[in-house]
Amino acid sequence: MKMAHMVTNCSFSPSPAVKTYSKSPGYCCNVSQFQSTKCSNLVLKSCTTTRPKRPFVARASAAVQGQTQTPLTGSQQASGHSSSKPKKVMVIGGDGYCGWATALHLSNKGYEVAIVDNLVRRLFDHQLGLDSLTPIASIQNRIRRWKALTGKTIQLYVGDICDFDFLSEAFKSFEPDSAVHFGEQRSAPYSMIDRSRAVFTQHNNVIGTLNVLFAIKEFSEECHLVKLGTMGEYGTPNIDIEEGFITITHNGRTDTLPYPKQASSFYHLSKVHDSHNIAFTCKAWGIRATDLNQGVVYGVRTDETAMHEELSNRFDYDGVFGTALNRFCVQAAVGHPLTVYGKGGQTRGYLDIRDTVQCVELAIANPAKPGEFRVFNQFTEQFSVNELAKLVTAAGAKLGLEVQTKSVPNPRVEAEEHYYNAKHTKLMELGLEPHLLSDSLLDSLLNFAVQYKDRVNTAQIMPSVSWKEMGAKPKTVSV
Repeated sequence: MKMAHMVTNCSFSPSPAVKTYSKSPGYCCNVSQFQSTKCSNLVLKSCTTTRPKRPFVARASAAVQGQTQTPLTGSQQASGHSSSKPKKVMVIGGDGYCGWATALHLSNKGYEVAIVDNLVRRLFDHQLGLDSLTPIASIQNRIRRWKALTGKTIQLYVGDICDFDFLSEAFKSFEPDSAVHFGEQRSAPYSMIDRSRAVFTQHNNVIGTLNVLFAIKEFSEECHLVKLGTMGEYGTPNIDIEEGFITITHNGRTDTLPYPKQASSFYHLSKVHDSHNIAFTCKAWGIRATDLNQGVVYGVRTDETAMHEELSNRFDYDGVFGTALNRFCVQAAVGHPLTVYGKGGQTRGYLDIRDTVQCVELAIANPAKPGEFRVFNQFTEQFSVNELAKLVTAAGAKLGLEVQTKSVPNPRVEAEEHYYNAKHTKLMELGLEPHLLSDSLLDSLLNFAVQYKDRVNTAQIMPSVSWKEMGAKPKTVSV
């Protein structure tokens, strides 16, 4: 049987140990421990040693039960029609940090949800010797538990969106009204480890998004693309950051143009390429798209992921995938000094993961028009790294934690003191009710980190990826 941990083309031997290979050259993961994994509501096609004519698709049954509401499709909303048929949402990258929380949230709201994922994020952990602070169940067990708790079924398509044949089959089978695209390598440090990871990031992200655009054009032309971009596309300009576009008067003439992009890693550059490709296809093919330029996400629990331990989301604290506030909370919990890069004046937009799922839902419920390319800046508050460190220090003191802060050499190439004022009104106008960073939330995050502190590998806390020192030679991890 072809295993659900597949990333792309697989090589099979008759021995019990099956190896699954990623597109990143030279890396493999022994997945014999996954061979016994079974899920009663998955249909897996058999695998032979010859290349199959059709792409491998693993998917759950299509029935959605126990729904409390039936969101309308974009065409139904426009026409004022009601229907008992729920709106279908394909969540690409639905096994990841933002994607899993979003898939559960949308399913809970009555949408018919399908997850498309190659599960490569789990492979990255194996490659780099990393692990989530929280134990996370397999995607099959996650979906099975959700079904048992709610009666709602989430369909599953396991495969690589860079394989257009696979993606085509998924689109034709599910027929989505909206496609939420999280399915990208999302770490700037990962993209800066070495040449192979930089190439993988650009290929995976840019080609994957191009394939999604072609799939929409060919098989689901009314589908609304909701794409997760990043505020990092803008950089840190010395002027206010607008939401996607800026009106400029130059030599007596005025025009509204895409806001200038100043990406700061190969990951961020891939997002810039995505935005340009999406904008072009909206103009050329009439695709409807919303680009959500998301800030730095923190937190781990949503209403849905808190329902059972098998629904738990991942919580990254390492120097490759961990985000600033989550990392600081774990560092405080284990008595490690907070790692402030350089001067600590780096300022960014932040949001709670509960607001991530809310923003995506708002974008789906209020779709772009055919041919429209919208950009929403998706964050709720701005903080500098130093401000976050002070907040965590104060919250830790209330819990009896002695929290210290340490300035460490900045591994990135970035301004450490700068002006930063980004606009973020469009989602608020659609009805976003933000969960702002509060003392109670910080207490909750710190207590959560303390609860799982025995799982922390302190060797993974310090940054190990240097922007200036990356090279062409593949970088390995020694344990």
